[in-house]
Amino acid sequence: MLVFAGLSHLFWARKGFRIAVPDWVAIEPADKDAVVIASGAAEILLGTAAVALPRERRRVGLAIAAFFVAVFPGNVHHWRTGRSVPLMRTDRARFARLFLQPVLVVLALWSTAPDRAARRS
Repeated sequence: MLVFAGLSHLFWARKGFRIAVPDWVAIEPADKDAVVIASGAAEILLGTAAVALPRERRRVGLAIAAFFVAVFPGNVHHWRTGRSVPLMRTDRARFARLFLQPVLVVLALWSTAPDRAARRS
């Protein structure tokens, strides 16, 4: 999911995601594009690390959760401004997205938690 989202930030949905970048994050419009590119690259790296680095599962999960927390201001910004971003074209969808973010944080932590068998060892 993260790799796909990252690719969308870099290619087909890049322009739309610029709208979600709060004005206080970027001074120039080009800076917003850089934020979208950087967040897309981070998503690709985090998604790849989650699969490719099984020994670092817990650290990667923490990094993914931190990433989801870090991008939350963008979710709030596009809800408050009422502007559409990819897959969020209604006020209801933008509002619901705010409640999805904590779920993503919990899923990142839960899916990368150490196995129960490893805890008993």
